[in-house]
Amino acid sequence: MSYDPDHPWRLPVRIGLLSLVAVLLQSAVVSQISVFGVSADLTPLLVMSIGLVCGPSTGLVSGFAIGLLVDLVLVQTLGITSLLYVPIGYWCGRLRELTDTSNGLIPMGIGAAATLSAGLGMAVIQFALGVDAPVSGLLFQQIFMTVLINTLIALPVHHVVQRILRGAAPHDPRRPRRGHTGGAISPLTQPSQRLRRARARTRTRVAR
Repeated sequence: MSYDPDHPWRLPVRIGLLSLVAVLLQSAVVSQISVFGVSADLTPLLVMSIGLVCGPSTGLVSGFAIGLLVDLVLVQTLGITSLLYVPIGYWCGRLRELTDTSNGLIPMGIGAAATLSAGLGMAVIQFALGVDAPVSGLLFQQIFMTVLINTLIALPVHHVVQRILRGAAPHDPRRPRRGHTGGAISPLTQPSQRLRRARARTRTRVAR
């Protein structure tokens, strides 16, 4: 994934448009599709994918902005969703720096964890604010089913985000850049080359 430092505006523009489309799509289409009584939630998967692709700083800011956008669309207290999505974006970005996230199963596991964190966090916040949302076994069943559905779609969502941000996202610090030897010894500095050069210099001196 190459990064173009001459056009740094590409990344925020792409993330902004992607976030707007995803939130509107979630509100107008995805939320209307019910599977076992619950719907998928694209927004925590979007925050997770941006963190994995772009790193902790971008993941944190994107989580905050996407959370505000969700609150605006759903006409609920501003900042509630941001409070949940900021740590998701940050820690997913940290995982990008600490582990190799190229394994296809990693977005599925992290997507499940992000969805579970968002679901439980929202339940706790609503309970703390006194919102009329009783905590019951049905609530935890709905959270579990949402986690299950999001786990199944986490990988395609991650691939879509990765493709859209390709070329604008910063380079993965754990992967060698194209053409980079990854710390290997250059052929010009291998012992055999240095030995031949030393012998050639010795013969030149003797000839002089």
